[in-house]
Amino acid sequence: MMAHCTSLQYEPVAEIGGGAYGTVYKARDTESGKFVALKNVRVQADQNGLPVSTVREVALLRRLEQFDHPNVVRLMDVCAIQRSDQETKVTLVFEHVDQDLKTYLEKAPAPGLSPDRIKDLMRQLLCGLAFLHSNHVMHRDLKPENILVTSQGQVKLADFGLAKIYSCHMALTPVVVTLWYRPPEVLLQSTYATPVDIWSTGCIFSEMFRRKPLFCGESEMDQLGKIFEVIGLPPDEEWPAGVTVTRKNFAPVKARPITDFVPEINDQGAKLLMQMLMFDPLKRISALDALEHSYFHDEKTSTQTDS
Repeated sequence: MMAHCTSLQYEPVAEIGGGAYGTVYKARDTESGKFVALKNVRVQADQNGLPVSTVREVALLRRLEQFDHPNVVRLMDVCAIQRSDQETKVTLVFEHVDQDLKTYLEKAPAPGLSPDRIKDLMRQLLCGLAFLHSNHVMHRDLKPENILVTSQGQVKLADFGLAKIYSCHMALTPVVVTLWYRPPEVLLQSTYATPVDIWSTGCIFSEMFRRKPLFCGESEMDQLGKIFEVIGLPPDEEWPAGVTVTRKNFAPVKARPITDFVPEINDQGAKLLMQMLMFDPLKRISALDALEHSYFHDEKTSTQTDS
């Protein structure tokens, strides 16, 4: 059973998720009566106390909290309990949202979400992402499970375990982003920056229409192969220098129309999707520019939840 935060304020109700970075519980705030989400992280303390990844997530969320952005999940409290000299348990207390985007898509009755609903979700997702990137924060693990959708249809980016403040002079770990949402530069272990999140967002965009992932690779090489089957093998000059995997490892394939894979998307949506799925990260559209794309402005869009 989970140890409680200070003053026994949070009463666990049910386990709602777990992963490499900790377990998440739905809990009741005994003071307000409201539900919250508790993210438990058991951490091996080093000589300097808490590990960098835990401190990073807390610091990032505290920093972002000052802005109270509607499309970023709210951190409400942080509790740390030392269990031994070697282990400390940190509990992050977030606002509770009933479902993630994966569940939301699965619950949508056939034939799936309406085009207007997808457009509204994408606009909100990109608003949250533009906010992160404008604060020099990469999420680095965007996938439907890390995007929450409230009962009113509000999108909130969550799970910042892999998020990192971006600067020009920093070492970047290659093991970021769940495989199916991982961009080519990460798969190739090249340098990367905020465009990693744009690629992941493009994968999610297509999944809103398809109701299944666009690239389902079983390994890094297989994932790259599946990507090239859609966007084509990039030219030599776009292949990153200094990577161990060469372009010759892949069969020469030409790009196919994205509508072959996402037939329900309209013309402007297809153009935006392809700008997100550019092989060269420097050519990928930014979150701010994506919000100005004609896809969002070619017609009046209902922002009501219609599914």
